[in-house]
Amino acid sequence: MIDFIRNVRLWFAPQDVREEGDTPDYRFSLANERTFLAWLRTALALVGGGFAVDQFLPDLRWGWRVGLALALLSAGVLCALRAVNHWVRCERAMRRGEDLPVSRFPVLLSMVVAAVALAMVVVVLAGWDG
Repeated sequence: MIDFIRNVRLWFAPQDVREEGDTPDYRFSLANERTFLAWLRTALALVGGGFAVDQFLPDLRWGWRVGLALALLSAGVLCALRAVNHWVRCERAMRRGEDLPVSRFPVLLSMVVAAVALAMVVVVLAGWDG
């Protein structure tokens, strides 16, 4: 828990990461940044999908529409927060010469997206109109 709090502090002061360990090959830091940006693109796509569900499925029963939209929006928020936390954790590990951190988050995110997609398939096949 203390390490997580330290990581959150580093979100807002990334220059403090440089105080740890040795400087890694810049290509690894740039690859870490590209991964961070890919996570952010995924978060933006999830947020956009949440808004699309809410705006373009007006015939869908209110509870379903809001539930699906909120699931996508929440996944987008979590993905954006996880992106910056993963960037910090990887950068620190590279500087310390440690193994890169592993995470269950990709599995969790894919399960949420799969559940929402399955719900959308049911909605489309059932042809609900409110």
